[in-house]
Amino acid sequence: MKILHLDSTHSYLYDELKSLGFTNTFDFKSSKNEIENHISSYFGIIIRSRIPIDKSLIDKAKNLKFIARVGSGTENIDINYAQKNKISVISSPEGNANAVGEHALGMLLSLVNNMSNSEQEISKGIWSREANRGYELKNKTIGLIGYGNTGKSFAKKLSGFELNTIFYDLKPGLENNYAKEVTLKEIKENSDVVSIHASLTKEAFEIINTKFIDECKKPFWLLNTARGQCVKSRDLIKGINEKKILGAALDVLEFEKKSFEKLTQSLDSNSELTYLINSKKILLTPHIAGWTKESKLGLVKIILKKIKKLLK
Repeated sequence: MKILHLDSTHSYLYDELKSLGFTNTFDFKSSKNEIENHISSYFGIIIRSRIPIDKSLIDKAKNLKFIARVGSGTENIDINYAQKNKISVISSPEGNANAVGEHALGMLLSLVNNMSNSEQEISKGIWSREANRGYELKNKTIGLIGYGNTGKSFAKKLSGFELNTIFYDLKPGLENNYAKEVTLKEIKENSDVVSIHASLTKEAFEIINTKFIDECKKPFWLLNTARGQCVKSRDLIKGINEKKILGAALDVLEFEKKSFEKLTQSLDSNSELTYLINSKKILLTPHIAGWTKESKLGLVKIILKKIKKLLK
């Protein structure tokens, strides 16, 4: 049985699949059309985000039994059509949830205490204390949108602080000791910080927009470690300029290519992207919240465990 790896992952996965009797084939460069020409001979696909696994490709994958997405989001896979064709779709959001939670906490502390801006100023010989006076998290309310693996991880990290953590999720019954379930309206009414941990569903697409921002009862800080398209950049900028958003820490941008490896536009061609990069109110990282040394191995261990379960 042959497995087609369309993105590089971790050698542990390759070695373990080989020990299970699979033949690993690696193709990190071919186009989607080229892959469709020879996909029919494969039992499984291992992918991150390089190409979409859509109806066209699935129709040609006559012997495919599973699609494994090494990571959390599966928006690049037509899950319903795959399942209709009796192809299992698995992912590994558990594998990097701790990494995302830690990264979100680091971004939050940096954001509210002006750490990144201070460091940049000092590198230019500017020693400015009063202008960089920060805020404490004590007694603040953190509102999470999405309470899956990463939301719960972040909430657990926050439990060590003297603050209030609430969350909104489409799925009911997710409340635990680290956060209280509320409505989206309550998130808007109470949050000092809004942090996005949702999958890119139609409900989450551009959920942070002018309407959302205007409905919030007080100015807030925004974190996004989910998907760039959850935030409408133009409206975020408007909210910052109107002082309705105090600052934003973004690990993801709507200007990323679908592979997440590059931006879709250059700085010269998009004033919104240029604003995000140059603003002192915005902290950016290049989609690395779940991108640790530990999570690289953790993600494939979860995938391997789920593949073994499929084989039973």
